[in-house]
Amino acid sequence: MKRFMNYLAVMLFIATGLTTVQAQTQEYTIDGMIFGMPEATVFTDDYDGPPVVGDYVTMLPKLAKLDYEGNRHHQVRLDTFVQEIEVAEGVRYRAWTFGGMVPGPVIHVREGDRITFTMKNRSDEMVQINEPVSELLMNGENTGGPSGLDISYEVNEEEFASPYLKQIRENNYMNTQPSIMPMPHSMDFHSGTVAKDDKWRTIAPGETIQFDWVANYPGTYIYHCGTPSVLMHTAMGQHGVVVVSPKEGYETDDRIDHEYVVVQSEYYLKKGAGDIYQYDFEAAQNINPSHVVFNGHQTILHDQPLKANAGERVRIHFSNNGPSQTSSFHVIGAIFDRVWMEGHPDNEMKGMQTVLLGASNSATVEFIVPEEGKYILIDHEFADAEKGATGTLSAGPRQ
Repeated sequence: MKRFMNYLAVMLFIATGLTTVQAQTQEYTIDGMIFGMPEATVFTDDYDGPPVVGDYVTMLPKLAKLDYEGNRHHQVRLDTFVQEIEVAEGVRYRAWTFGGMVPGPVIHVREGDRITFTMKNRSDEMVQINEPVSELLMNGENTGGPSGLDISYEVNEEEFASPYLKQIRENNYMNTQPSIMPMPHSMDFHSGTVAKDDKWRTIAPGETIQFDWVANYPGTYIYHCGTPSVLMHTAMGQHGVVVVSPKEGYETDDRIDHEYVVVQSEYYLKKGAGDIYQYDFEAAQNINPSHVVFNGHQTILHDQPLKANAGERVRIHFSNNGPSQTSSFHVIGAIFDRVWMEGHPDNEMKGMQTVLLGASNSATVEFIVPEEGKYILIDHEFADAEKGATGTLSAGPRQ
């Protein structure tokens, strides 16, 4: 099986035809925005350290506070590797991930910031991000699992290289377990304005790609794997969001009490061998998802609801990561008194009950919590809601 997967990985890598790139232009500026990044570099190394690095990289629904003035040059690493995860009660599959969970980490930057991004394709490694290695090996020996395999990384308490890794250790609601499925992968940031045949090129297992991009436009943007089949790679879990806060902020910044990130996405799964589910090609092609979820899990936003109090203003950066369906995002009992389509401050709308978003669209919405109680976040396309696209905001009394 492993030999077949390696063969498939090589063939897909060749099929992408992305190894030849165009010469790059020099850096230049138009309307204050920076274009013309250096050519990406692809190399091999023996890196086996933290798979997620970055001071402002968090786990959903958290958003890191930008505690610096002006612009900053960020160093961000999101390695891609395989984890067996839970997406609903009794439903586990081997996900292709950025950083170990689905969706991947939230990256928060400011308009005008520069990002040096690094990604190693570690789909041929066992990358451990949850429990200590000794416990994993013991579990593997007890269950006939991966006891004989090398495990390349263990999170140490003193070694958290990003808020995300600390948060996943504290709240691993997907109960992630390392796995292996060698496969070529790539990274496509919608927040970056670059040549795809260079920066978004596919790399093979064991290879690392590094490139720069500048967050020229504010908003909330999906990132995903761009390697064919993009539908399969995205549905298997390779997606997340970048929040680019406006340089001058939103007009309500000084009135926000709570700020969250919520991502809607679809799974196309069917029962496989044993207890593990697997990708359903036919269902994906026919856009018939098995699960439509918020933040990667069918019940997570009910099990761990968003919090606020009556009279407080809540901001949600909402992204419909698809890969294929629309979303009609609504909060039962509230009205969005501010909506910035795609998160851009110039795209302001007011008094909206529902926001319609196509696949890869986003909106930054705000509402005032009217009174103590529960407020249901929902995709108002009810077939999706009944497959899991709901959540809860729990409101306490007015303070």
